[in-house]
Amino acid sequence: MQSSIVVIIPAFNEASSIGKVLADIPSEVQEVIVVNNGSTDATVSVALEHNATVVHEDRKGYGYACLKGMEYIATKSKKPSIVVFLDGDYSDYPEELTKIVAPILEEKVDLVIGARVKRLRESGSMTFPQIFGNWLANRLMWLIFGSKFTDLGPFRAINYNKLLALNMEDKTYGWTVEMQLKALKKKYSYREIPVNYRNRIGVSKVSGTIKGAIFAGIKILSWIFKYTFKK
Repeated sequence: MQSSIVVIIPAFNEASSIGKVLADIPSEVQEVIVVNNGSTDATVSVALEHNATVVHEDRKGYGYACLKGMEYIATKSKKPSIVVFLDGDYSDYPEELTKIVAPILEEKVDLVIGARVKRLRESGSMTFPQIFGNWLANRLMWLIFGSKFTDLGPFRAINYNKLLALNMEDKTYGWTVEMQLKALKKKYSYREIPVNYRNRIGVSKVSGTIKGAIFAGIKILSWIFKYTFKK
């Protein structure tokens, strides 16, 4: 059976970037779902102009938006083989989706993370709190769970059935680390693929504010410690 790929893009006020993201997504993707997370700008109209499917989630939060995208997929008669998560701020390189999904298609790997390695990051594209928090979270996962993850990058691909089995629940900042922790617990096969990363268009809703950075850090660490003591 031929594999099908669906992309989920959470978007809150990304009118200046979402068109660029959608234009660079490879043609082998069957459907792109832009989850409008309460935007007050032209995000929706730009997404529609680029032939994306738009669904709406007014409850603010990255996890809420990702879950809404999954809810939409669940209503479709034909389910995808692979789901890719991608940000709408143009910090990732959507054309690299091909190499993100390759280990799943060619080697039956369950989960692939686009790793934002230093040598491929544009200067200033990650703030110090992001870099440190990312390092700390991955270090803890290595110490506690023996993980080989080095990044919590949002650009990722996962086998759809494996995604469903994770029973994802985080509504805000902990979505990425929850997925990786649950994949470790279930002994999924995983791979990291180095990806390019540039300065986003516009201001980050998380790392661009002190409050966002603090809450993201707290949520990520809380997931790690929750799974440390979970039977």
